Amino acid sequence: MSVQNKKTNTPFKIVAYTFCVFLTILSLFPFVIMIINSTRSTNQIQQHAISLIPSHYFANNFKVLTSKTFDPFRGFINSLIISVGSTFCAVYFSTMTAFALVAYDWKARKPFFTVIMAILMIPAQVISIGFYQFMYKIGMTNNFLALILPSIAAPATVFFMRQYMIPSLPMEILQSARIDGAGEFRIFNQIVLPMMMPAMATQAIFSFVTSWNQLFMPSILINKNKLYTLPMMVALLNGDTYKTEYGAVYLALFLTVIPLLCIYFLLSKYIIAGVALGGVKG
Repeated sequence: MSVQNKKTNTPFKIVAYTFCVFLTILSLFPFVIMIINSTRSTNQIQQHAISLIPSHYFANNFKVLTSKTFDPFRGFINSLIISVGSTFCAVYFSTMTAFALVAYDWKARKPFFTVIMAILMIPAQVISIGFYQFMYKIGMTNNFLALILPSIAAPATVFFMRQYMIPSLPMEILQSARIDGAGEFRIFNQIVLPMMMPAMATQAIFSFVTSWNQLFMPSILINKNKLYTLPMMVALLNGDTYKTEYGAVYLALFLTVIPLLCIYFLLSKYIIAGVALGGVKG
């Protein structure tokens, strides 16, 4: 029977592996085209947008990118500062909020969670004018803190962390820590956070990607060249009045993607560990 089952499963495995390889190639194809186009000239890209043969215009595209009125490397650092700060604020304080919703029994807990869910229904564009006026009045325009601190209120992250915490956070451990004399902040930082690491890693990836690719709010709050983020510089390259240098645009996009890939590879092991742990518990 075992030999027969192996023969039966062999065609299925071949089809499954073939399909997985096809999906992998399909997923990597846009990145390959982006990297190759960063080595090609604008005329080559306009004539043939898709090519698998690299060209020799990488140095020229790099020269075009660095010869603008803004500094792309400074934009890279600016985006990194904003993304790291906003990711930390979103993940840490959202986990703390979820902990308060799960670990404590207080009268306004359900209404408070309902308000958080209601905020999810409000698009960010609706409050952008009022937010800009508020930032302008308190002198926070052209300041990275105006883009970092609002990440403390991340209702989608709170919802995710709460749903993850309900089945995975044993209350007995918290009670034991309280009996041993541990304070609430110590319990949260030393017991809860390590348990929530897979969920935090997942949300950190999403928060970092969202913050890194953000263009709308930085364009409203920032108007100094030295404070421009990398997506703002890419938008300026793409909207050049005289001629759009597509090779430089693709090169800038390639620089934009590198941190996203690094963050994913650094945090993916925690996601995989969380999935494996969930499978063992099930």
